[in-house]
Amino acid sequence: MGLDDDAREYHRRDPPGKIEIATTKPTNTQRDLSLAYSPGVAAPCRDIDAEPDEAYNYTAKSNLVGVVSNGSAVLGLGDIGAQASKPVMEGKGVLFKRFADIDVFDIELDLDSVDALVETVDAMEPTFGGINLEDIKAPECFEIERRLGERMDIPVFHDDQHGTAIISGAALLNAAEITGKSLDELDIVFSGAGASALATAQFYVSLGADESNITMCDSSGIITTDRGDDLNEYKQQFARDVDDGSLADAMEGADVFVGLSVGGIVSQEMVRSMADNPIIFAMANPDPEIGYEDAKAARDDDVIVATGRSDYPNMVNNVLGFPFIFRGALDVRATDINEEMKRAAAMALAELAKQDVPDAVVKAYGDQPLQFGPDYVIPKPLDPRVLFEVAPAVAEAAVDSGVARTEIDRETYAEKLEARLGKSREMMRVVLNKAKSDPKRLALAEGTDEKMIRAAYQLEEEGIAEPVLLGDREEISRIAAELGLSFDPEVVDPAERSLDVYADRLYERRRRKGITRGEAAELVAKDTNYLGSVMVEMGDADAMLTGLTHHYPSALRPPLQVIGTADDADYAAGVYLLTFKNKVVFCADTTVNQDPDAEVLAEVTKHTAELARSFNVEPRAAMLSYSNFGSVRNESTATIREAVADLHDDSTVDFPVDGEMQADTAVVEEIIDDTYDFSALDGPANVLIFPNLEAGNIGYKLLQRLGGAEAIGPMLVGMDKPVHVLQRGDEVKDIVNLAGVAVVDAQQE
Repeated sequence: MGLDDDAREYHRRDPPGKIEIATTKPTNTQRDLSLAYSPGVAAPCRDIDAEPDEAYNYTAKSNLVGVVSNGSAVLGLGDIGAQASKPVMEGKGVLFKRFADIDVFDIELDLDSVDALVETVDAMEPTFGGINLEDIKAPECFEIERRLGERMDIPVFHDDQHGTAIISGAALLNAAEITGKSLDELDIVFSGAGASALATAQFYVSLGADESNITMCDSSGIITTDRGDDLNEYKQQFARDVDDGSLADAMEGADVFVGLSVGGIVSQEMVRSMADNPIIFAMANPDPEIGYEDAKAARDDDVIVATGRSDYPNMVNNVLGFPFIFRGALDVRATDINEEMKRAAAMALAELAKQDVPDAVVKAYGDQPLQFGPDYVIPKPLDPRVLFEVAPAVAEAAVDSGVARTEIDRETYAEKLEARLGKSREMMRVVLNKAKSDPKRLALAEGTDEKMIRAAYQLEEEGIAEPVLLGDREEISRIAAELGLSFDPEVVDPAERSLDVYADRLYERRRRKGITRGEAAELVAKDTNYLGSVMVEMGDADAMLTGLTHHYPSALRPPLQVIGTADDADYAAGVYLLTFKNKVVFCADTTVNQDPDAEVLAEVTKHTAELARSFNVEPRAAMLSYSNFGSVRNESTATIREAVADLHDDSTVDFPVDGEMQADTAVVEEIIDDTYDFSALDGPANVLIFPNLEAGNIGYKLLQRLGGAEAIGPMLVGMDKPVHVLQRGDEVKDIVNLAGVAVVDAQQE
């Protein structure tokens, strides 16, 4: 099957289309329904009647955008009409939801008249928090957006005009910086004079380009003042007092080519005629004005090329803009999306391209190198950080420019945005904020690994920890330079300093375990796991991470031997935090204890409960089994019952715990309430204690893979000092997350 057939099957698969409406409140009981509709709904209706802005508090208006089109200029398809444009508008809704958690109603209007469109959309203001106009032909689209903006008290944004302008504007800012050219001196040539081209030219002027340096070409050639009456009022803005000529004439000596026209109209010779180190944005879709390879091969100097295609570097994609611009606008209840907000979005995107790129983004794009430079001047659409950079910038610009009804606190707003991307990000934000309040020295045992170096950069940059990289200084510096990371991390290089004090300490700790003084010296000099463990044990570092390049047992062995368990603990355990859409659970033990007895199970439960509280989660612990409260009696269930009895008798246990119980009993409130109302649990369990390592490992992985949970961990509990062992192959974000946990552990120490 070809792409067209695949797309047809994708869209018609039951249920047809790409979107649905879901309820956000309980509808399980008669009372739920009476609150959702009659008679309960009358109360919020009366409040909104008295104060219209209460609609933002009582209804979905605050997170609802109308995507409106008449199908008169659908990208690549032309005037196909309202009905045929519906798959595109539904797709737009998918992108709003996927990237910024914004709900959408797609509205396809079978209207050609500007007046009729304006009147119809204006009448929908009570429904929406914002309007995204889409695929409406020029020049009518300019008039429609202008008139709606004047009449409506919510943001109106024609993405075909402004989306490409904002994204390519961000690329232009960075391309100018890379080439060492000043924005106000750039000689810019446009191919195309439609809605997108005109809006893009206007936006470049807003960013600092000189309008007199912009030459615009349409199908008749250079737009000059001599063409007079042939030009609509929008083209007239960019008519130049120059001789008539072709696109090829206009491109001679130009610094920038901006293509928003048709494919294949620019030759390599035309590229060679441009100024040194030219910037080429060939954005016609699906075929650019000149192909990426042809543009790069046309010259020997640096050519920065951007296209609208995902299979080449520097893709100019509107999805980098509209979801996040509307997110920021909605969250301050803006009345408009003005020029200040658009500039803020472009500048935030430009700045983000200069930052280190997450592993997940690199993997999503085929592990191609992504580092600020000619082949990476704008972020990738799948980069989750765009939400956290663009939305706050837009929201702040709305407040500063006076079009916001409410204000935001940048820090708390970031937490709200994190929550929109999933519970795991929300949970980690709690921990990372705690870590930032009092950063601690963190030894990174595998200090020469690229991921560790990138993590160290983020930890230092964000103030989460004071990273100490263990390993060869020259190698660490070389890798950091290759990655473009401008920081000077603290490094402990065994080749540069005497390690006698650490060798002495390791010998003291292990001399009755078969290690000689010479072997101790060799271990701290050659194995950074031992070096880091001794540093933490002696207080020269507050916490440690390892395991990125080792099997878990071998990475865990040195800290267990050197640091050991806490005074009130005899056993360490591995815990995973699993996050679902609306709940979290801590699973233990998933990595350490193979066949625990009652004493181990009880201790692991207490340590895991303490860990839950560090995430601001009040623990409710369930001891899992295939038995419910004695329904099966054998040696294994007896072990669990003994552990539960010990915990109930322990005066230091100040959280509800019960068992033995089956997994569904533990997490389904109705089962506990209806069948086992005698249980000590006062709600669904959020701390799940598995009966052995085999069950724990199987259980958390099934929940992660089949249940759609996101996993944070494994987090090591029960150690005398904070040590955490990564999984081999973890990404930089996993290292940063576990580092935050380690710092919070150290704060509690």
